[in-house]
Formats: sequence, structure tokens, C-alpha cells
Amino acid sequence: MTGEPKPIVLDVDTGVDDACALLLAATHPALDLRAVTCVGGNAPVDDVVRNTLSVLETVGRTDVPVSRGAARPLLEHPHDARHVHGDDGMGDLGWRRPTVQPDTRHAVELLRDVCLAAAASGEHVTVVPTAPMTNIALLLRTYPDVARGIAEIVFMGGAAQVGNATASAEFNVFHDPEAAAIALDAAAELSIPVTMYGLDVFYDPVVSREQAAELVAVGGGTGAELAGRLIQFQCDRFGRDAATIGDAGAVCAVIDPDALTTQVLPIRVELAGHWSRGRTIVDRRDWSGDLSHDPHGEPPVRVRVALGVDHDRYVDLWRESILRQAGAR
Repeated sequence: MTGEPKPIVLDVDTGVDDACALLLAATHPALDLRAVTCVGGNAPVDDVVRNTLSVLETVGRTDVPVSRGAARPLLEHPHDARHVHGDDGMGDLGWRRPTVQPDTRHAVELLRDVCLAAAASGEHVTVVPTAPMTNIALLLRTYPDVARGIAEIVFMGGAAQVGNATASAEFNVFHDPEAAAIALDAAAELSIPVTMYGLDVFYDPVVSREQAAELVAVGGGTGAELAGRLIQFQCDRFGRDAATIGDAGAVCAVIDPDALTTQVLPIRVELAGHWSRGRTIVDRRDWSGDLSHDPHGEPPVRVRVALGVDHDRYVDLWRESILRQAGAR
């Protein structure tokens, strides 16, 4: 975490855990948050835009452009997750509404402009989707030249072994599996490295009620107070004594990738299965043998799959950045 801040853009469906991710991306000194784009997912896209602007304004980052993107999946009708995130998508906290307006560009155009501007100046942006990858699929297929300005994609989604939206599928991929498949295929064709921060590690970095209370006690409508109240909401909703920082772990993975245990593995997105649609099929077999016995062959897409995480390290990173910004460290 030395040297110049790393340029980063987030693509979000804010969302309690996306809010946790935004609080980190907007406050950590190792990151240069260039833009945030919004997509329908956890909540309808207009709620996502409002929530995103609200989080960024809370931590004084009204300089970051925020734009509205796809309102629905490429093929299917949207199915939000307000049963998890609250009616407003952000914990029904009654948090103050934003006073700023979103960027007038569509999310795909904003992503294009940021990536091409980075390429023109010899930089590379890390793209962090913490949402269904509808905007990312549209970006990479419509404007493949953006690959020149992308260092890597670190996405929160999928899993090697578990599901949550269904027994097989993680929500972000399940919500728009065609978009996930297109985005991963396009990244492979464009030689963009991809890391999958999926459910195998997603639930491990947790914040206790006591730690959340410390954040809330900072008060003043700060990012720390918001962070604590988001954790408290999750604890209350699920009847637990701790809650995950969720999508924020994918941002931690950009700041501190050494805290992740990963393996480069072949992956496919299941698009047809009745029970398994949206599953990320991660192939963990030993492919040193004869492939001819598998009629499907080896998947053409290979990504770094997160299989383990130093959860305490990520929780400390998240909390300390938010407390520091609030002047409590």
C-alpha cells in the first residue's frame, strides 16, 4: 500500500453491502475513486443511484461522478433483494437524501470515458463490480478499446461451492447470468485479468455488534456512523451478533490482495439449468489427464478464484479507513 493511489471504479447496486464497499473505496488513501456506476439489482436502479450519491456525500466525495446504468437484466425481468436490504435498499435507516445530482452520461459511457482517459494518460483502472454485471457486459462488448485502460476486474459474485439466491447460484450472477457470461468471455478475449471474490469468502469478514456500536458512537452523520448502522441493520434483520462487510471485501482485495488465497481456475456460467441457472461452475479438477472423456472440454475462461481470506485483516482495514476519515483515528 505504498506509492501512488490506485485508480478504481465501482459498479454497484447499493445495497447495504455495496454501501460498505463505497465507504471504503471513497476513504482509503491507497485508492483513487474515479467514478461509480449504478445498475438495478439489490434495489431498482433509481434507488441505487440515490443511495450511492447519499453514501458518497456522507464522506465528502461529491467530486466522484455517479451515473445511472441498466435498469434490468439483459433478458429477464428484474428481481430485487429488498427482503435483505430493506425497502429503500439501504437498511431503511432514514439516512439523509443526497443534495447532488448524478452525471448525465449513461453508466456505460461514463465507464468508457474513465477507462479511455486512463489509457490516454498511461494509467490503468481497476474495475470493481459489486453488482449484476449488466453494465460491464455492455461496456466490454460495445467499447472493447476500453481494455487498454483496464488493469483488472475484481468482481463480487459467484462461488466455487455454495449459493445464496438459490442452492446453486449467487445473487449477482443469478440476477443476470447472461451478462456475467458475456463479461467473463469478453474479459478473456481482451486479456483483462479477472478475480472472483465470491461467496466462498464473502461471509467471512464480519463486524460484531460491539464494533458496530463503536462506529455509531462517532455520530455526527459521519461515514463511521453510517457504517455502524448498516452493520446493526444486518445483525437485527438476521438475528445475529455480527454481520459481514460483504462487497467491501472485494475493495479490500484491491488494496490488500495478499490477504486472499486464490487459485486460477476455469469457469463457466450456467445459463440453461432449471435448478442451477446462474451457477458459476468452477472446475477444480486436475486437468493433467486426457480431456477427451469430458464432452465439454476445458472452459476457455480462467479467473483467479478467491478460496480463503484473512478475515480479521480485512475487517481491520475497513474499520480503520472509515474511522480515520471521520476523524476518530
